[in-house]
Parts: sequence; C-alpha cells; structure tokens
Amino acid sequence: MIQEIIEKMKNIKYGWKDKNENIHYNIDEAFSDDYVLETPEEVLKNNVGVCWDQVELERNLFEKNNINFNTYFIVNYDDNKCPTHTFLIYEDKNNYYWFEHSWERFRGIHKYKNEKEALIDITNKFIKYELKNQKDNLCLYKYTKPKYGINCFEFYKHCEQGKKIKFK
Repeated sequence: MIQEIIEKMKNIKYGWKDKNENIHYNIDEAFSDDYVLETPEEVLKNNVGVCWDQVELERNLFEKNNINFNTYFIVNYDDNKCPTHTFLIYEDKNNYYWFEHSWERFRGIHKYKNEKEALIDITNKFIKYELKNQKDNLCLYKYTKPKYGINCFEFYKHCEQGKKIKFK
C-alpha cells in the first residue's frame, strides 16, 4: 500500500496553483494573496503542490488505504515571512513513519519508535535547515482535514485551531 502511495506521489513537483489557475514553481510575494489549497484530484491532475497540497493528497491516499495517520503544521512566526511545513506521520506495527515528499532534502519514509520522537526530529530539521537555527516563535499543530479552495490566511487559521503540540 505504501509503495502505491509513493508511486502516485512521484510525479508531483513542488509548486502552487493560484486563484486564476496559473501554476508557479517558486514561492513569491504573490503566494500569500493568490494561493488556493488544491483538492487531491487537482494535485494529481496538475502534478504540482506545495507541502500543504501534497499532504492533502497523502491524507486522501492514506484514508483510502485505511492507514492510521496524523497531519502536522509547523510554523515560525516572525515579522517577515513565517515559514511553514506540513507533513504526515503514520503508524504501522507499533512503529511510526514520517512520510515526506515535498521537502526534497528529506524525501522518503523515516522510521521512529514513537510519534514524539518523530515530531522532535522533524522539528529539529526544520529549525536547522529552514530557519538556519534562527527561530522566533515556533509552533507545531496537529490539524484535521481543511476545506479545499481556501487561501493562505484561511489555511493558517485552520491549522491553528488544531491541537498545539508541546514537547515539555
């Protein structure tokens, strides 16, 4: 089942579709104003999506295969751009796996003893590689399925309504 999901994801490129249905392969200033969350079908049709879109495709595929999983949103609130990442962790035979496709540096499946260990590792990687160890106000949320077609601001708000994860 997991191999089938990997196959479905393999042609998806990192990028986004704007509200006028134009495809972009770089995050630019227009992203926060023009982004809309794609449906899983749109991601497959367009072969493009940022992590937010790709995780929704993963959610759809994992649900169809009855695989137990959770989705997470990590964000560093600063005064400029507020970098984020979404990802999926699934459970299989008492192990937990980070299923990563959009973050190319870590693309693949990563095995952990428990979900907390996975969350700490992913958070540390985000701090090191995306924030260059310069975190301001880092937050991690477990979130549920959002409404498709929402904009950037609405996606943030949806995720922020999820369960805030604390490591202490």
